Amino acid sequence: MIERAGALRRLVVLRHAKSAWPEDVPDHDRPLAPRGLRDAPAAGRALADGDVLPGLALCSTATRARRTWELASAQWGTPSPVRLDGRLYGADAPELLDVVQETSAGVGTLLLVGHSPGLADLVLALAGDSLDDGALDRVRTKFPTSAIAVLAWRGPDWRALLPGTALLTSLLVPRGRRP
Repeated sequence: MIERAGALRRLVVLRHAKSAWPEDVPDHDRPLAPRGLRDAPAAGRALADGDVLPGLALCSTATRARRTWELASAQWGTPSPVRLDGRLYGADAPELLDVVQETSAGVGTLLLVGHSPGLADLVLALAGDSLDDGALDRVRTKFPTSAIAVLAWRGPDWRALLPGTALLTSLLVPRGRRP
């Protein structure tokens, strides 16, 4: 990891929970599948348990991402502020990084709720290293629905976050229990 002066910051990347594929529903409007309805709250609990609750969440406007945010953040006493951003839908890694870099310097932990392959590519681009030897390989292989990647780095503001400057500190895929 490249050491930069500034505060310790965390970027938490959450892929939306499992979505359904109903006929005649545009991709942007697809709802969560039953598994997604179980997994999204589990993701929220995992964020709370890992002490990575965000100061701000940036969420795709797609129905499945918004619903993932709603169900995950409902697991916390007080949900974090959220900003819905249409640029996150279908964005590639450079576009996602542009949005992240617009974040106020006062935000220490930022949650990004969106889609793959953009999110996986962003994690791979930003992570210069990982605490877990196999984590980056797992992201390369598959960044499944409800996956959470936590990247840590030091910088004076979010504009200083650049490819290769973060450390992947955690990678998990929370799953809810079937009724």
